[in-house]
Amino acid sequence: MKRVLKGTEPASFIDWKATANDDWSPTYPTLQNPQKRELHEALLLEQGFFCCYCGREIEASTSHIEHFRPQEAFEDLALDYQNLHASCLRETLPGNPLHCGHRKGNWFDEVQHISPMDEDCELRFRYLLTGEIQPTNAEDLPAAKMIEMLALDIAYLNNRRQNAIGGVFDDEFLLSVSDDDLNRLIAVIRSTGIADQHAFDHIIARYAEQRLSR
Repeated sequence: MKRVLKGTEPASFIDWKATANDDWSPTYPTLQNPQKRELHEALLLEQGFFCCYCGREIEASTSHIEHFRPQEAFEDLALDYQNLHASCLRETLPGNPLHCGHRKGNWFDEVQHISPMDEDCELRFRYLLTGEIQPTNAEDLPAAKMIEMLALDIAYLNNRRQNAIGGVFDDEFLLSVSDDDLNRLIAVIRSTGIADQHAFDHIIARYAEQRLSR
């Protein structure tokens, strides 16, 4: 999971919600363009055009507006900007399973959930050189549940993460890497602005942190 730092909702979305009157109240199903398009763009921009769950690159055509707390069960949050994120769509490859927001669907558990806005959300997951994802703490049931419900362990995502981690932590680097090297790598990634980050940078930082904690 990739942490999301929420920004300011677009003025057009605020103005549209403010048009409520005695005869009409704004609802998510009645949200149309240009307000919906501008909302989607704002979510993509604040996330650096990365999915809030898996962290892969997305754009308007490959993502959707995701309600973290599903609008069907939390109607009062359906237009709450703090509840809205951008998440990727189904992969176009035949047979590839759903993952991230579309896989989660209407599921939500107040006890077994981790929000991408949680300060420690990235730290609750660890990664193997194979790209596999696991809870950092084996007893962290919400982390295990989020992996399951978002299908973060499918082969497609494992392969993408393996390629990203292996692109930095190749055999030569692993043989010679020092704690200072790891700390510098973490510092560079963690200090890079969202607009200059690359897909799965947060996972490379996590893998470096894991090696430091050994």
